[in-house]
Amino acid sequence: MGKEFDVSSFEMNMVIRQMEFDDIKKLLKVQALCFPGMEPWEKSQLMSHLEIFPEGQIVAELDGEIIGSCSSLIINFDEYDDRHTWDDVTDEGYITNHNPDGYNLYGIEVMVHPDYRRMKVGQRLYEARKELARELNLKSIIIGGRIPNYHKHASKMSPREYVDSVSRHKIYDPVLTFQLINDFTLMRVNPNYLPDDRASKKYATLMEWNNIDYKPLTKRHFKTSYPVRICVVQYFMRKISSFEELAHQCEYFVDVAADANSDFVVFPEIFTTQLMSFLDEPVPSQAVRKMTEFTPQYIELFTHLAVRYNVNIIGGSHFVQEEDEEIYNISYLFRRDGSIEKQYKIHITPNERKWWGISAGDSIRVFDTDCGKIAIQICYDIEFPELARIATDMGANIIFTPFCTDDRQGYLRVRYCAQARAIENQIYTVISGTVGNLPQTDNMDIQYAQSAIFSPSDFEFARDGIVGETNPNLEMVLIGDVDLEVLRRQRQDGTVKQLKDRRHDVYHIEYKKD
Repeated sequence: MGKEFDVSSFEMNMVIRQMEFDDIKKLLKVQALCFPGMEPWEKSQLMSHLEIFPEGQIVAELDGEIIGSCSSLIINFDEYDDRHTWDDVTDEGYITNHNPDGYNLYGIEVMVHPDYRRMKVGQRLYEARKELARELNLKSIIIGGRIPNYHKHASKMSPREYVDSVSRHKIYDPVLTFQLINDFTLMRVNPNYLPDDRASKKYATLMEWNNIDYKPLTKRHFKTSYPVRICVVQYFMRKISSFEELAHQCEYFVDVAADANSDFVVFPEIFTTQLMSFLDEPVPSQAVRKMTEFTPQYIELFTHLAVRYNVNIIGGSHFVQEEDEEIYNISYLFRRDGSIEKQYKIHITPNERKWWGISAGDSIRVFDTDCGKIAIQICYDIEFPELARIATDMGANIIFTPFCTDDRQGYLRVRYCAQARAIENQIYTVISGTVGNLPQTDNMDIQYAQSAIFSPSDFEFARDGIVGETNPNLEMVLIGDVDLEVLRRQRQDGTVKQLKDRRHDVYHIEYKKD
C-alpha cells in the first residue's frame, strides 16, 4: 500500500464555546468591523456579561481566531413594555437586570466577521443559543432583530410593509431573512429600538423561537414574593473562662434564629475577641496570635450549628493566622448544607494595624446561597462605596456587615454608610454589632452598637428604609423579612432606578482582581 496523502495541513478547526475574559479585546475589534457607524461595546459591558451570565456569552473560533459571537441574558419577558428598547432590556448593555429565574432567553447581539460570512457561523451561534435554552429549560428565545436593508425601501413602504415583504421573500434582508429561516416568528415591530441603527431607521423586529422541549415545573411560577428571614445578633461582650462558654452563647442565638425559621443568622465582627478575656496575655499582638489557635474550634462549632439548626450563619468575623504567618480579619459564611466560604476584610482600620498587626485581604466575593446571592463586607469596608457597587454588579442582593465600634461616632459611620449603600445600589444591607465591654482587654474595652436591617427608600419598602433595628447597647436579636422579588421589581420600575440610570458613558468602576 502506498504512502497515505497527508491532509492535516488542510484541516480547519471551528469551535463554538463560552466567551472568556481574554476574548474581549478581539471581540471589540470584530464588532467595529461588523457594525461600522454604530456605537460599539464597552470593555466594561462585556466584563459585566461574563460576571453576571457567562453561559449566555458565546464565541465562534476558527483556527484560534475569533470570528463571531452572540450575547444573551434571561428575563421574564412579560414584565417588559411592549415597546421596550434595547437599552431597557439590557440595562444599557450591562445586563444587571439578568434574572436567573426568568422564562425567556433574550438575545441582545449576534455578529460575524465580514470575511467569514456565508460559512453558517451565525447559524452555529443560533443553534448554541437554542441548546442553552433547552439545557436551562427556558420557554423561548426572544430577539430584537435589526432590519438593515430597510433604509433602501423606507421612502416607499412602512416598516410593517417592509417586514411583510421580507416574510413573503419578496425582499431580502440579511438579518430578518436569516432569523425566519432559523424558525423565529414575528411578534411585532418596535420603533426607537437602537438609536444609532441608521440602516434600520431605529426599528427592530421582535422575534421568538419557542422551545418545544420546555417542561413547565410546578415550583416555577410568577412570584409575588420571595421572602428571606434574617436574624441579627447584637452580641454582649463579657468576660468568659473558656471556649465552651463562648460556644454555649452562640448556640443559644442560633437556636433562637432557627425557632423563628430564619434563613440567616448574623453575628458581629471579631466577637471572638471575647476569648482574650481568659488568655492572660497583656501584649495585644501576642494575645491575638494566641486567639487564632481557636480557629479550628470556631469553624467546627459554626459548621455544626449551621447544619444542626438548618440555618445559614454569617459567623461574624474572627482573626485567623494563615500559612503566610499573617493574621487576617475573616468573616465566614457557614451554609446550612455544611459548605463554608470566607471573605477577608479589605480595609484595615488604624487601630487594627496599631494594636494587632492585622493584614488586608484584596478580593471581593459574592456567594451563592439557597436565598440568592449575598456579599459580606466587614465594618470599615462598608464605608467604601466602590466595594458595594462591585458586589451588586456581581449579583448580590444582600450585603451583611458585621461590625465592632467603640463609640457612637464610629457606629454612625457604619450605619449611615450601610444605609447609603442600600439606596444607591438598590439592595438590602444588614449590620450586626457588639455591645458590652471587656475591661481587661486592650482595644476591646468598650463597645457601642445598634444593629439593623436596611432597605432601599421607595414606596415598596419599609418606612425610612429601615426594616428593623435593635435598641442601642442591649444584648438582643432583631428578626426581619426582606423580599427579593420586590427588590427585583423595584430595580426595574422603581420611582428612581439608581442601577439603570448610572452614566456609564461618564464613569465606571474597574475591579482589578480576576
